[in-house]
Amino acid sequence: MEINQFALYQLKNIPENRMIRFRSYKTLQEEHIQVRFENYEQTYLGRMKPGDTPEKIRRRLEEQPPRFASCHSLSVSDVLVLNCQGEVTSYYVEKEGFVVLAGFLRLGSSSALISYDTVDFHIEGKAGSWLAYDSIIIDGREFFLMEHTTYGAQGANVVLDADGKIVADNVFHGFDETVKQQIREYMNPQVQTPETDKKRMEKPEMENWQKSYENGEYLRSAEMTEEQNYNMIDGRMNNLPSKPRKIGGRISVLDRLHLKQAEIVRRSGKSVPQMEAEEMERRRK
Repeated sequence: MEINQFALYQLKNIPENRMIRFRSYKTLQEEHIQVRFENYEQTYLGRMKPGDTPEKIRRRLEEQPPRFASCHSLSVSDVLVLNCQGEVTSYYVEKEGFVVLAGFLRLGSSSALISYDTVDFHIEGKAGSWLAYDSIIIDGREFFLMEHTTYGAQGANVVLDADGKIVADNVFHGFDETVKQQIREYMNPQVQTPETDKKRMEKPEMENWQKSYENGEYLRSAEMTEEQNYNMIDGRMNNLPSKPRKIGGRISVLDRLHLKQAEIVRRSGKSVPQMEAEEMERRRK
């Protein structure tokens, strides 16, 4: 069973971090300071509850501080990382609310082609160069939102995996639910087997009346010229009741008529419509 967890990261207690501790994200951006994982350490790891959000976790940690964790109270410049159903998202803690951090946790190794720092990357089949604009971790794998270096936000983005393979194309709204679903389908492709392909190609067995309608008007018309039982236009010629119906112990008048017609046809070698036409011709004379 998958366990949803959250982790609290706080700045290491070293002199180098004094200038960035308790600073808002906007201030860091104005001073061109990046929020780097190397400056942090994990101080608490907890299990998420159903319906948990960053705000709910923040409130719970403030009301019930962890007893045995080596962390101080939640404050500005902390980073809250949520792993919900395999999807990892990092949040920078502000005085009010949070800012989603892209690329805080990085899984790329030295052999990975793409990382969050990738710039001037050329995608096969696409013109121009691209840079990593955002990233997301799903089920332990990192995917990158690539932005065109010339068109920027005016153009469509592309999602690549760490090996540079296209996962989603023509992306206009970042890692929305549609793109996340495409990523999951990319990670778990449906395996096509000869048996499933054969079943997909096979047509379901049809009833006789369905076959008649599929055969078209011509065959239905041909059947109507030969059919003795006119309420049985179903793709089979000359169907009679499989078993004569009895009313009060006697065969019904309609079934007796059908049986008599069948006997006459058998002896004469003519169809019922042909015999009816001859009878009408004799009456006119």
